[in-house]
Amino acid sequence: MFETKFENRRDAGRELAPHLNPYAGRGDTLVLGLPRGGVPVAYEVARALGAPLDVFVVRKLGVPGRSELAMGAIASGGVRVINPGVIRALGIEDNEIEEVAVREQWELARQEQNFRPGRPPADVERRTVILVDDGLATGATMRAAVAALRRCKAGRIIVAVPVGSADTCADMKTVADEVICARTPEPFLAVGEWYADFSQTTDEEVRYLLAAAGHCQEFTAEPAAAH
Repeated sequence: MFETKFENRRDAGRELAPHLNPYAGRGDTLVLGLPRGGVPVAYEVARALGAPLDVFVVRKLGVPGRSELAMGAIASGGVRVINPGVIRALGIEDNEIEEVAVREQWELARQEQNFRPGRPPADVERRTVILVDDGLATGATMRAAVAALRRCKAGRIIVAVPVGSADTCADMKTVADEVICARTPEPFLAVGEWYADFSQTTDEEVRYLLAAAGHCQEFTAEPAAAH
């Protein structure tokens, strides 16, 4: 059914945005992109809805030696989500989890400073938060983000992605108030399979898009690889 790939993340955001039209023009709506790849998608969503945009930093805890496979994730506010099924299946020890978590915690702190220098995170309390990524595979990163937003007393949390595993999208409904997966292809192999251009989003591009959305105005030059 979904044979045509998204051109890139910005294109995916433009396809996702109409699914979120009920939240357009509402004063309580906030769009948060998961960096890095979720930010170009979120930028297009925020622009279409006329809503403010910010980042919400979450880091995947990759299995040692197989970093693309998530055994969990961490998010701002000290939140950690673990995938016990992966850990049991691969026999991962607690000390291995801690080693990866310490490294990713350092990168999480670096990204927060890099993306919003001197600017505090957006206030999510009692707001309708649309949490956007470029896709859902295992969902570990998104689960950590939702858990962190619950701790921050967000009023309503909508998870929104252009493409995702049907099982993961269904499972996400147990933690989020609403889940929008624009495409749920079968079989689902990987998020990147549904993008013609799935090259890594750079820090520079994230900063540029935040500037274009009204933040961090010191970053004004569009990076050549922005997409």
